Amino acid sequence: MTGPTPAVAPSARGRRELTYAVLLCLAGAGLAFWAATRTWSVEVTARGSLPAARADRTGADLLPWLSALALVGLAGGGAVLATRGRARQLLGGLLALLGAAVAAGGGYGLVAGFTGEVSRQWPALCLVGGALAAVGGLLTAVRGGGWPAMGARYERPAGSAAEPATGGPVGGRGTREAWDALDRGEDPTVS
Repeated sequence: MTGPTPAVAPSARGRRELTYAVLLCLAGAGLAFWAATRTWSVEVTARGSLPAARADRTGADLLPWLSALALVGLAGGGAVLATRGRARQLLGGLLALLGAAVAAGGGYGLVAGFTGEVSRQWPALCLVGGALAAVGGLLTAVRGGGWPAMGARYERPAGSAAEPATGGPVGGRGTREAWDALDRGEDPTVS
């Protein structure tokens, strides 16, 4: 018999949720963009004694905004890493709306009466990709405010004063003096 599972630290859970949200946004938007660039319909026109004319149309040809929204979703998925707090939550809401719009475009492609021979697999993949991106955006909008931020460990804590010009970290000298000593060829680590 196994014991109770240990509780996951909040920071580890936040990093895991951040990873899931970013992967959902990137994978969903990437899948939708790829599917939008595939051939959705082929129209063959007979031309008498000449060979038939073939017109291939991609999802981006039929719905030009679809691939553009998917690219914005890709960029937004990466931007989730660079934002924090309220800005990250607002970005998540925007990504949820973008994902929903891409999914709606894929759904429209499934039911629209495009001319010629129509492929349903690519619009279906756009719908799935948009839904994945929307879920990632929704997760970011709801939970993203408390997730860790990129490079936050290297930032100066809020409210800390800047280092004074004298009494810096190197031999009691200020930062400027230490750099000047290095420029003169002096080794600041030697007493």
